[in-house]
Amino acid sequence: VQLQASGGGLVQAGASLTLSCEGSGFVFPNYALAWFRQAPGKEREWVADINRSGVIEDIADFVQNRFTISRDNTRNMVYLKMNDLKPEDTAVYYCAARIIISRRVSDYEYWGQGTQVTVSS
Repeated sequence: VQLQASGGGLVQAGASLTLSCEGSGFVFPNYALAWFRQAPGKEREWVADINRSGVIEDIADFVQNRFTISRDNTRNMVYLKMNDLKPEDTAVYYCAARIIISRRVSDYEYWGQGTQVTVSS
């Protein structure tokens, strides 16, 4: 099982980025997917998740109306579109997969390697 995250970078406040995560080695449509992030010195926190079909999605309150999650099961991809980025969004962003949707870090069995997002003020 592999999850390969990409799309991070250094941007100025107010910019947009779209993170991508490609899954391989498992039946992608059978898994719920999520994005988490971890800022320096802080615990990893849930950002968004999406169910297997992509019909049900949920976004954390602190990024509501700025971030959206989507998936393309034909390409084994999950995305996190981030608009109006703020310095406090600076973190390593991770994609994760499990059978049933969850917001808990400890529930996820498969993780990507993370992609760094840095937002300058």
